[in-house]
Amino acid sequence: MREEKPKSPSQKNKNARKTSWFWPVVYSGIAILFVGMIWGYNAFLKEDSTDLANTGKGKGNEVIVQTNASSEVLKYPFKEALLDKVSILQEYYDTEANDETRENALLVFDQTYITNTGVSISVDGKPFEILAAMSGKVTDIVNDPFMGNEVTINHANGLKTIYRSVAEILVKKDEQVTQGQAIGTSTDNEWNPTAGIHLHFEVQKDDVAVNPRSYLGF
Repeated sequence: MREEKPKSPSQKNKNARKTSWFWPVVYSGIAILFVGMIWGYNAFLKEDSTDLANTGKGKGNEVIVQTNASSEVLKYPFKEALLDKVSILQEYYDTEANDETRENALLVFDQTYITNTGVSISVDGKPFEILAAMSGKVTDIVNDPFMGNEVTINHANGLKTIYRSVAEILVKKDEQVTQGQAIGTSTDNEWNPTAGIHLHFEVQKDDVAVNPRSYLGF
């Protein structure tokens, strides 16, 4: 049987040197790869946040900023600080409401009963600032001294709000408005004189009038 010769000290030193540099090189390579991944991820996040802040540029490098209208919820069409002074003079006509509520939602004109498609809001019988209940686009403005001037705003998710009995209108047709923006002042009108100074506030979902109370806790 052939015996293996014992390794000389020089051979042992060579093997030891190979082992001594191999693992540090492997560890260093892994560390460099890990650092590169972190740097690339941070760069991606920075670029993505920049894209969210600037949705694009218009003429003259004008930055176009989109609103979060689709995530908004309907708010009061007046300053919330006035809530304790607000009265609902006439209710929305809901066929499932009790008799008293339905009776309060009937408007009388020319000896004819008309069902109310919104709510008539009063603040101590005094003029108050009317605010956009949600961000959107002004799609119609009707000047009617008899019925009361009217502003219509289209919103995201098929919602539409209508403001009638408005004086000193501050917005224009096709204008984009933001939630809480002043659009006018409440006033009276000849069609519904018993309400005095008020705001007729109407909410529509897919062009069908719905009860504003289902969205707002008056």
